[in-house]
Amino acid sequence: MGDHVFTEVPELTKVVPDFTLVKQVKTTSGVAKFVDITKEQVFDGKKIVLFGLPGAFTPTCSGQQLPGFEALYHEFREAGIDDIYCLSVNDTFVMNEWAIDQGLVNVKLLPDGSAQLAIKLGMDVRKDNLQFGIRCWRFAAVYDNGNLVKGFVEEGFGDNVEGDPYEVSKPDNVLEWVKGATFLNGEDEEGKHIELDISDSTDIKEKLG
Repeated sequence: MGDHVFTEVPELTKVVPDFTLVKQVKTTSGVAKFVDITKEQVFDGKKIVLFGLPGAFTPTCSGQQLPGFEALYHEFREAGIDDIYCLSVNDTFVMNEWAIDQGLVNVKLLPDGSAQLAIKLGMDVRKDNLQFGIRCWRFAAVYDNGNLVKGFVEEGFGDNVEGDPYEVSKPDNVLEWVKGATFLNGEDEEGKHIELDISDSTDIKEKLG
């Protein structure tokens, strides 16, 4: 099958399909176990920002996009967003180490090791030119109860493309749109406080506490 290259920016799937990702977590007693992360846990009844990127520990992802969303997390919540998730085609062990390396407290990481969710969202691309295999194209999106409200997909989508576009999916660009969004129905309340057992920040908070 040949490379797929689009002259126009592709659209994200309008409704998040069902998915189940697997994450390794540690209990408070230090026992490691695998848990499922489902669409219902992440999206149901919530206003979510999801952003996808090519890979953990890569320059733009580690130096700009992920720390940018982490830094603006509380501003997103004040604007009515319930939580922020980061999607990458990496296994749970890589994503867990990345969370520690980044000192994450707020943004939650979604390990999409088999590219299941990236494919279902229509954001999968091949990066065989870098020997990365299947990866997620860089994007950000705002969802209300699993329904796409606004997508921020970088231009140049395609397989084995040169370069790594990073403009429309920048955190401050997404935040600016959210602050002026009408889908919040004029609500002045902050985002809901969400505590999940799958939170990347659990161990870090305990160590800092």
